[in-house]
Amino acid sequence: MLEFQNVSKSFWTGKQRKVILDRASFRVELGNSLGILAPNGTGKTTIINMMAGLEKPDEGRIIRGCRISFPLGFMGGMINKHTGKENTRYIARLYGLDPDYIEAFCRWLCGIEEYFDMPVGTYSQGMRARLMFSLMLALDFDIYLIDEGMPQTTDAEFNRKAGEILRERLETTTVVIVSHQPATLERFAKQAAVLQDGQLHMFDTLEEAKQLYDYQTQG
Repeated sequence: MLEFQNVSKSFWTGKQRKVILDRASFRVELGNSLGILAPNGTGKTTIINMMAGLEKPDEGRIIRGCRISFPLGFMGGMINKHTGKENTRYIARLYGLDPDYIEAFCRWLCGIEEYFDMPVGTYSQGMRARLMFSLMLALDFDIYLIDEGMPQTTDAEFNRKAGEILRERLETTTVVIVSHQPATLERFAKQAAVLQDGQLHMFDTLEEAKQLYDYQTQG
């Protein structure tokens, strides 16, 4: 279970205060994947980062009653001077998992060959994304967080292997995905919400959410 209780979050842009959430309360139950529709620039990534614990709310409480992933494609958490091998083994120990297994899984999936034994600081953005995605799939989470705005890899073989693993994983886990495109949510979630004026309006179906979202974006 993941729950927001009267959560508020805003930023000062230099000209005005941009409200992301205004005393918003909602709950994600395990087994009920949630898609969140929001136009670009309204705070989708901030919400995902708060779910993961990467950002704190200004007010309110966020209750995490299960294992929640870092956002898909998240570029933080890696130590640049350490190799891919060293980073994966270190993170495996943090989660109490077998470092040998996590290293072998990531080495096989990310497919960056000799770069796996080189400092992460020498990686291209695509290689970093592949390593972080591999690490997320190697770890065992109850809720996976996906932000469409995160960097994506263009490697076809990696996308094929990772996509198959992710589809299998989603059969037994829960997903929270944020996007500005309703079609993106159809692959992951039946329940949906619309971010509007600092509030998440929850709906039982994606079709209901699309009606409000279309009115919001076209009005």
